[in-house]
Amino acid sequence: MSGNEITGAEATVKLLEGNGVRHIFGLCGDTSLPFYDAFARLDHGMEHILTRDERHAGYMADAYARVTGRPGVCEGPSGGGATYILPGLVEAGESSVPILAITTDVATTSAGRFPLTELDQEALFAPVTKWNGLIRSAATLPRMIRKAFREMTTGRPGSAHLGLPFDVQKASVNADDLWCDPRFSTYPALPAAPDEAAIEAILTELLRAKSAVIIVGGGVVLAGAESALEGLATTLDIPVATTVSGQGATAETHPLCVGVVGSNGGQPATRALVDAADLVFFIGCRAGSVTTERWRSPAPGTTILHMDSDPAVIGACYETHAAVVCDARLGLEALVGLATASSRQRDGQARVAAARAAKWKKFQNLAESTEAPIRPERVIATLNRLLPDDAVICADPGTPCPYFSAWYEWPSVGRHFITNRAHGALGFAIAASVGAQIGRPNAKVVCATGDGSFGMSVGELETITRLGLPITILVISNAVFGWIKAGQKSGFGERYFSVDFSRTDHAAVASAYGLKSWTVSDPQDLEATLKKAIHHDGPTLVDIIAQPLQEADAPVSEWVA
Repeated sequence: MSGNEITGAEATVKLLEGNGVRHIFGLCGDTSLPFYDAFARLDHGMEHILTRDERHAGYMADAYARVTGRPGVCEGPSGGGATYILPGLVEAGESSVPILAITTDVATTSAGRFPLTELDQEALFAPVTKWNGLIRSAATLPRMIRKAFREMTTGRPGSAHLGLPFDVQKASVNADDLWCDPRFSTYPALPAAPDEAAIEAILTELLRAKSAVIIVGGGVVLAGAESALEGLATTLDIPVATTVSGQGATAETHPLCVGVVGSNGGQPATRALVDAADLVFFIGCRAGSVTTERWRSPAPGTTILHMDSDPAVIGACYETHAAVVCDARLGLEALVGLATASSRQRDGQARVAAARAAKWKKFQNLAESTEAPIRPERVIATLNRLLPDDAVICADPGTPCPYFSAWYEWPSVGRHFITNRAHGALGFAIAASVGAQIGRPNAKVVCATGDGSFGMSVGELETITRLGLPITILVISNAVFGWIKAGQKSGFGERYFSVDFSRTDHAAVASAYGLKSWTVSDPQDLEATLKKAIHHDGPTLVDIIAQPLQEADAPVSEWVA
């Protein structure tokens, strides 16, 4: 190997460093040995986070990307490791979050000769990533890594995958080709500006409307468009509702914030506000089944406007009267620049106030309940009082997500709530809390999980204690796959089948892993216990014996008679 050549493994490490990577989440394997050796030997300033499962490496990278504004990077070995890391790419890709998975592979010279762990990685990852490639030669390695960063951070961000064969890791790479483009080390990179005529068309429709509503998705938070959104809403006095992923686009204490709408976390009062609108403006939101109550809300005949960075979503769900394809921040800033208060609506805040009053009246009765098992609403109300404004909450699907999306009131803008709303796989939140805490080390991070999800991710408690992360884990413990049981109750005549399991002493399990832990079953003890857990200087877990979903008044519209 000549003086200006290095190995493929060394080149990979240097290119990750050059692209601004600071943390990598992953799990070791035979095919990764050259990569790990290069990582150990070279001076690069990056930290490798050893996980206990490749799936959770992907989830950590996802949450890390959401709180830092930089692509998350995860890695794993060939064969089973590649199959395990795939769910993280699926979720991130559909959630428009840029993460890169590097899975090492058997040598290219072994392909087709039945080597151990051989797998067609390129075919496996193609349908679930925004971009995917197998590095078949060391000469192509630098430009393929550059392409991965370019693809996952531009346009609609998404996940990328690179297969890195064993022999490519050991082959020679020209060190002169190890340049990187810093524009692709953050996202959204190269944001697209709006067409001026399209912006004018949208503004014309907004000014014509009598009772408009804005519904924003995660694209607004990803683009950093919170300030521009507030400017447009206040200038024109238009209520703003969010999807679950869009929480953080506006402070939920803002007088124009409606809160979450849709079948997961929406309320009858907020749904009625959307249904009464004569115009709905979707921003950074795909207007999918959950947000629109299976395309029943907004009502037929409503004027629809749409702004998104992905042209594929325009007109996919609704006849759209005016639309613009652009970055949400640039598009909203253009609208604010043209809008004036002279033609504003005059009742936006009043409409929001009425809807919020009806919504919170229902909540308060349940939040103050002293009945056991503990009502989930009481948990949320207690956390609203105890957590600092900059706290980050990572929530699993099942019991935690609808309650936090409906009732936790986020006081400031930005990414403070992380949940996997694209595919809703259980077992996301514990790993996500690790990525969030590493990406935002000075924030209080809380993981809200169910006992079903806990069973799928318990191994990462060792990761949390090994790293000394001061995460507080709340287990909403009800010994049931509650979402499914609630669906069996509402839609299948209470014919319960294969959804109940035995109760686990989660506090004892956590204690065995080294976490300070408590169990609470009396509602009167809840606040004091949560306060101790939140203020402890290390990792903690509280096992909350809670009301099961099929018995609760959960904020999920399909379960309402």
